Amino acid sequence: MKKNSFIYLQLLIILLLAGSVEQARACTNVLVSRGASADGSVMTSWTYDVAGFAQPLYFYEGGEYKEGDSLDIFGFRDDDYLGRIAQAARTYRVVGNMNEKQVAITETTFTGRRELHDGEGVFDYGNLIWITLQRAGSAREAIMIMDELAKTYGYRDTGETFSIADKDEVWIMDFIGKGKHGRGAVWVAARVPEGYMAAHANQSRIRKVNWRDTDNWMWAEDVVDFAKEMGWYKGRNRNFSFREAYDPVTPTSLLLCESRVWSVYNRAAPSQNFSADYWRCVEGVEPYPLFIKPDEKITVDAMIGLIRDHFHGTPYYTGEGYAAGPHNNPYRWRPVVFDLEMDGDTITYSWERPISQPQTAFSFVTQARNWLPDEIGGICWYSVDDNHTNVFMPLYTGITKAPPSLSIANPIKFEWESAFWTFDLLANYAYGQYGIVIDDIQAEQKKLENRAFTMTHAVDIAAQQLYETDKKMMRDYLTDFSVNHTEYVVNRWRDFSREIFSKYNDRYIRDEDVLRPWPQGIGYPEWYLQRVVDENPNYFDVRWRQPGEPIK
Repeated sequence: MKKNSFIYLQLLIILLLAGSVEQARACTNVLVSRGASADGSVMTSWTYDVAGFAQPLYFYEGGEYKEGDSLDIFGFRDDDYLGRIAQAARTYRVVGNMNEKQVAITETTFTGRRELHDGEGVFDYGNLIWITLQRAGSAREAIMIMDELAKTYGYRDTGETFSIADKDEVWIMDFIGKGKHGRGAVWVAARVPEGYMAAHANQSRIRKVNWRDTDNWMWAEDVVDFAKEMGWYKGRNRNFSFREAYDPVTPTSLLLCESRVWSVYNRAAPSQNFSADYWRCVEGVEPYPLFIKPDEKITVDAMIGLIRDHFHGTPYYTGEGYAAGPHNNPYRWRPVVFDLEMDGDTITYSWERPISQPQTAFSFVTQARNWLPDEIGGICWYSVDDNHTNVFMPLYTGITKAPPSLSIANPIKFEWESAFWTFDLLANYAYGQYGIVIDDIQAEQKKLENRAFTMTHAVDIAAQQLYETDKKMMRDYLTDFSVNHTEYVVNRWRDFSREIFSKYNDRYIRDEDVLRPWPQGIGYPEWYLQRVVDENPNYFDVRWRQPGEPIK
């Protein structure tokens, strides 16, 4: 991979704290098969949640190379030189995490057995994704390329669950290296059945494998034997569970990871009444299924809604209660896990971990449509920062350049020209008065996203006509739309931010653009005021006091 191709990966922050719970429980993916989507497209989503991180949109042009050409690989976390691999004769354009063949790959880190980390080799999981996207023409081919790259050059990273999709099908793949015990990786992959969907969130999801169904299941040939060699499994192959062997669940992983799978399943299929007992660590409860059938077909809009979740509509909604503060903030600031001394004992506690997070670097929904030419059929609905306060913007995979505002993202240097900082600034402003400001933000968010949904229908039609007559003009047209629309949204968000800053300045609410009457203060809810007074009952009351009377 060319060093300059990964300028956004030169920022050192991604997983330097890989051992901490917060970093290991970072991302969320949702996978939707053609038969489960409203329009017959295959969809995936990725929220990339890493503290203090931002990155430019990954854009790779693709190209043709001579026999014998090679490629230097640099670590996607720290930019250290890792080694050299043979270059492919032909590589594909990649926009975000989707290539020009409508293949998309995303991930969540499940970490897994620590004995299998830090193996010798060239590939970390970031490079494995992007090199595969440059070379794969289908999801099945991508799975085999990832296996071959790990075997040939070695895999040196932690356990990952990958979502791998093309315009016809989508697969979930649990994958972990062998550490110091050999080159390559052990893995299993399952195709999401037509009409079904899946989700994963930093916990291995695949248990038993259907060894007889080679059309819908794939696996490393030594996935069971290696577990037996390491002493992690004894028994027949038919009873083998990848998760139990390579990533056993813990109370922490259930609370922080399976809770998000439950949230997706609960919202997509409420009729199935998925119990919260499993993620609430009730012993002996059946795990959530690998796949579910949604009650209604999933639209792009609904997909976005699934990853804007704070356990809405459930007893676990994080925007209520004392922990949410007086203004219903659904977020809990890091660290998620904390210890308190109680009656001489140290007890570990954990905040809830909803899907939508303030530390999201970027997120997207990929949409692959097999009834359209690849350049038109693939759309990466891309966004930056907090999902609850951002806007998803369509980027066609046929584009020839990236939007300027998505190409600037330095986490330690504020720049108005950066889409990340534009969205991040307003989100941070909102956190202190969340329940009051969020309605305004989401109204503007909805307006801009509805505009994009409507416009892409028209763009599809016009691009198809150009495809038949002038493919270069078609690519220029898709580029102009994707770039101009993105810049329009980011510019509008800057203006909108100024409006919000003025409307809620100094925690007042100015409903009209006039100096008089004086604006209303946001105040506090009665339950919060009562809690304050109960804490210090003789301090806040307004009355005459007797000499010597305690006032605190």
